[in-house]
Amino acid sequence: MISAQSWVDAHTLWDFQQMGHEPRPCSVGIGLGSHDLGVADATVNLYRRGMFPLIVFTGATSRTTEGRMPKGEAEHYRERALELGVPASAILVEPNARNTGENIRFSHALLDEQGVDVSSVLLVSKPYEERRAYATARKVWPEVDVVSASTNMRLEEYTDSIGDARLVLDMLVGAQQRLLLYPGRGFTIAQDAPEGVLAAYGRLRDGGFTGRLLPE
Repeated sequence: MISAQSWVDAHTLWDFQQMGHEPRPCSVGIGLGSHDLGVADATVNLYRRGMFPLIVFTGATSRTTEGRMPKGEAEHYRERALELGVPASAILVEPNARNTGENIRFSHALLDEQGVDVSSVLLVSKPYEERRAYATARKVWPEVDVVSASTNMRLEEYTDSIGDARLVLDMLVGAQQRLLLYPGRGFTIAQDAPEGVLAAYGRLRDGGFTGRLLPE
């Protein structure tokens, strides 16, 4: 049973993790691989709106996707985009990245190899990973402008789509922990978190939502 206070705190983290950027035309859209095919759908929707002429889907497999996405996250995203009518000529696949830093670095290298001139990137992720994806891209590819995007949905809608509320709260706590730890490890730029966000994170962590925490 998840308490009312835990849900309030989860909403605080959910809102903070999203950057609130207004999508605008960019050189390329990069869909970050994960278990969530909704990232591919969101990338396709932005492509249809004319936000970028080219898509890079990036991602190998992880312990959470090896069973359901045996071909690799990026390849399954590509197949989804093709089903939705995106031409194959508008999609590049980066199949090797196993974390967000590699997603960005390997996509950058692939675009260089293809001779694509990139001045701006529209980075598409899961809703609760927008902020970390943005912070990672700013760290490892500082030469480009970065716009963050995800599927526009409420926390309750996302929880229903996953089917496991406790897992979603674990992921929110893990996402916030990484925002706090990763600047010191050189993985992301630093971003200030409001006191209310830090308090919500602490209550959820102390309340046992620790399934996605890293060792400190």
